[in-house]
Amino acid sequence: MKIGIIGAGFSGLASAYYLAKKSHEVEVFEKDLQPGGLAVGFKNSKWEWSLEHHYHHFFTNDKVILALCKEVNHQVIITHPKTSVYVNGKQHQLDSPMSVLRFSHLSPLNRFRMAASLAFLRYNPFWKMLENYHAIPYLKKSMGQTAYSLLWEPQLNGKFGDYKKDISLAWFWARIKKRTASLAYPKGGFLSLAKTIETNTKKRGGKFHYNSQIILLEVVNNKVQLITKTGDKVQKHIFDKAIVTLPTPLFFKIAKKLPDQYISRYQKLTGIGAINLILRLSKKLMTDDTYWLSVCDSNPLMAVVEHTNFMDKKNFNNEHIVYLGKYAAPTDPFFQKSKEELLEEYDPILKRINPEYKKNILSIEIFKAPFAQPIIPPNYSQMIPPFKTPLKNVYLANIQQVYPWDRGTNYAVELGKKVAEMIDKK
Repeated sequence: MKIGIIGAGFSGLASAYYLAKKSHEVEVFEKDLQPGGLAVGFKNSKWEWSLEHHYHHFFTNDKVILALCKEVNHQVIITHPKTSVYVNGKQHQLDSPMSVLRFSHLSPLNRFRMAASLAFLRYNPFWKMLENYHAIPYLKKSMGQTAYSLLWEPQLNGKFGDYKKDISLAWFWARIKKRTASLAYPKGGFLSLAKTIETNTKKRGGKFHYNSQIILLEVVNNKVQLITKTGDKVQKHIFDKAIVTLPTPLFFKIAKKLPDQYISRYQKLTGIGAINLILRLSKKLMTDDTYWLSVCDSNPLMAVVEHTNFMDKKNFNNEHIVYLGKYAAPTDPFFQKSKEELLEEYDPILKRINPEYKKNILSIEIFKAPFAQPIIPPNYSQMIPPFKTPLKNVYLANIQQVYPWDRGTNYAVELGKKVAEMIDKK
């Protein structure tokens, strides 16, 4: 079969690879200039590795993407970085049961309550019974108001903002259940891995079209027609089947003949965007070697992620690379701020972390993604769009279908593989 794939993120890459492996004729269309989707990267001329626009890593139990890395012979590096929280003006390591029990900002009773609650979630395999409930009431009741106010409320607020009250307990369960102490990362960066998958797909006859935007998707006589625009050039491509890996709202924009009932049902699904400010520094920001710092003080900054406390700085010309992460809806005024304005917003807390950090800045980069995190309310399993769409021979595979697990490259690959297997069996 001849199959068109819209999007060269990891869902599109995986579906292209597995379909090409089954001898199907695949073509991938991507509006950006290179593959990777939300994990796309950039590379300074002095760096050996690329760096993602938005921080990424694997967990060591991300079996699907780790299996794909092995299959395409792309090396993965596993380390045990330090995770901390920023509370009351100080950093505290909080990445193990023992560190929870040593957390001095809670009474011994509240530490035990929080540890017991987290243990229940981690070792409970039955997520289905949790999806009927909201996360916040459970956290308050099981861990106590003090632990909730000190740790979880600021993190949920930083992650979801006004949507925090809507989040399902099943989503929170997945975050705790999935986490591993050791983390993995593809050698060379996620862009390097994406290109490895692309190369392996091309070896099997796959084709990739970059800087190519889909402006219309139609089904005519059971064939899928894609109208693309590259610069000023508009072309028509005809396929037996097509896979759309765009967010659902973008699918609605290009597929003009979707039934109103379908649109009405799934347009209720929503998500928020991500903003990442990247500091390139001549010296470390977090000298205690923390990789991931969740900010639990009153500040618009959600996370400080020092990438070079995870991956060796030698791969980045001995620079120290720090992400400053924030989620916000694209309509939020915060989303419109420049990199200079964002740094001023974050400056008070950064100075408390390291008073000398501004002297060490080599450059600042900013990247924004308008759709990066789906909102997962209770009973989300009943809201997920199916792979098959009302348009004959058109399939949808995107991060809004990842559930109960949180979105990530492992599940993007899993989606791509599943939809490829479904099409191959037809």
